[in-house]
Amino acid sequence: MAGRFLQAFKPVSRFLPEVSPPDRKVGLNEKIFWTIMALAIYLVMREVPLYGVGLRGGWELTYMRVIFASGRGSLMELGIGPIVTAGLILQLLAGSGIITCDFSNPEDRALFTVASKFFSIVMTGVQASAYIIGGVYGSLDPRVALIVFLELLAAGVVIILLDEMIQKGWGIGSGVSLFILAGVAQNIIWDSLDPLPGGDGKSHGAIVAFIQTILNGEPIQNALFRRGGLPTLIGLFATIAVFLVVIYAQGVRVEVPISYARFRGFRGRYPIALLYVSNLPVIFTSALFANIYFWSQFLWSNYNRNNSNIWLNILGMYQLGDHGPEPIGGLAYYVTAPRSLLTVIENPTRALVFVLIMIVCCIFFSITWLEVGGLSPRMVAKQLVDSGMQIPGFRRSSRPIELILQRYIPTVAILGGIIVGLIAAISDFLGVFGSGTGILLAVGIVYQYYQLLMREQVLEMYPALKRFLGE
Repeated sequence: MAGRFLQAFKPVSRFLPEVSPPDRKVGLNEKIFWTIMALAIYLVMREVPLYGVGLRGGWELTYMRVIFASGRGSLMELGIGPIVTAGLILQLLAGSGIITCDFSNPEDRALFTVASKFFSIVMTGVQASAYIIGGVYGSLDPRVALIVFLELLAAGVVIILLDEMIQKGWGIGSGVSLFILAGVAQNIIWDSLDPLPGGDGKSHGAIVAFIQTILNGEPIQNALFRRGGLPTLIGLFATIAVFLVVIYAQGVRVEVPISYARFRGFRGRYPIALLYVSNLPVIFTSALFANIYFWSQFLWSNYNRNNSNIWLNILGMYQLGDHGPEPIGGLAYYVTAPRSLLTVIENPTRALVFVLIMIVCCIFFSITWLEVGGLSPRMVAKQLVDSGMQIPGFRRSSRPIELILQRYIPTVAILGGIIVGLIAAISDFLGVFGSGTGILLAVGIVYQYYQLLMREQVLEMYPALKRFLGE
C-alpha cells in the first residue's frame, strides 16, 4: 500500500498531461517509426533558438550538456536535466525510506511514475527560472524573460511526453536514453570533424586539426596537446579505447545455474553482469554534480561575487574567465572534472578528490538502486520463483535462491559502481570526446537497444513466447 506521500498524487494525476498506452498490438516497424519520430522532434528542437536569446548560454556547462542531451541557447537548453534531477530526488527519498513505496505493487509503481512526472515539470520550471534569474542569457527584458520561461517549460513538457510515449509501448527503449545517445554521437562527430576555427588557429575538430598540423609542417605534439579544452588526438585515441573497455565490461558476468521446475530437463543460467545496475549510478552522480555546479554558480552570481561569504564559498567559489564564471574552489571545483592531462598534472589533488567523490557517489547510487529498481536479491529471487524457476539442488522457495544471490549481487553492484566511476573519471582526464560519462552511457544504451530489438524481433517471429515471458 502506497504511503501518504504517494497517495497525495492521486488527484494530481487527473490534471497532468499524459500519453495513452496503445490499445492494440504495436508492431516492430511501427515502434521503430515512432522512435525515429521522437528523435527527429528532439533534434529539431535542439536546433531551434530561444526567442530573444539566440544560441547563447553558459559555455561552462558544455560537458554537462552532453550528458543531459541539452543544446546551448535552444529549446533543448534544459535537455533531460529536469527529468533526471526529479528521478534522483525521488530515488533518494525512496531508497532512504523517507517515502514508502512497494515497487512490486502496480498501484505504487503507477503513483511513483505520476510523482516523477509532476516533479519533472516542477524542476523544469525551477531550472528555467534559475537560468533566467542567474543571468545565463545576460540581462533580459521582463517580457522576453517571460517568453523564454514559457518556451523552456513547454519544451520540457514535450520531452517528458516523448519519453512517456516511447516507454508506454509506442516506441523502443526510453526517450531519455535515445536523446542521450543522440547528443553523445553528435558531440563525437563534432569534436572529430568540425571544420570551424578553434582557439589555436586551427579547426576545432581533432582530425581536421591534425591534418592541418601535418600540412603546415608543425610538430605532431601540437595536435596531441591543445590548450583551451580543444579536442586532441589523445582524446580521439582515448575515446576509441574507452569504447572497447566498456564493451568488454558489458560482457563480463557471473552465471548462476537455474532449472525450470515443471520440466526437469530444462536448465539455464541466470546472468549477473559486472555492470549489474548498468550506467544508472553514473547518470545520477552526473545529475548531482551538475546541480551542485549550477546552483553554486547561481548563488555566487547573485550573492557572492567577491567570494566573501564563508558558507557559500564551501559550495563554490568562482572567477570570471573567457567563457564566463569558472570554479576556483569549494565543492563545485572538486566535482568538475579536469578535462586534459595537462590540467591533471598541474593540479593532481583536484583530480584525486574528483575520482574519490565520483567513486563514492557511484557506489552509493548502485546500492540504492538495488532496492529501488527491483534488482535486490530478494526481488530477483521472487521473480525467478514466480517464473517457475529454481536452483538445482535446492527446494523451490525464494529464500535459498535469495541467500545464493546475496553472495553475488551486492558485491557485483559495488564493484560495478567503482568501475563505472573510474572509467568516467579517467576518461575525462584523457579528454575523450563526449565526456567519459557520455561514452559510458552511449555504449550501454546501444547494447540495451540491441537487446530490445532482438527481443522484439523474436517475439514477432514466435508470438507464443509472449505468454512464457509474461508479455
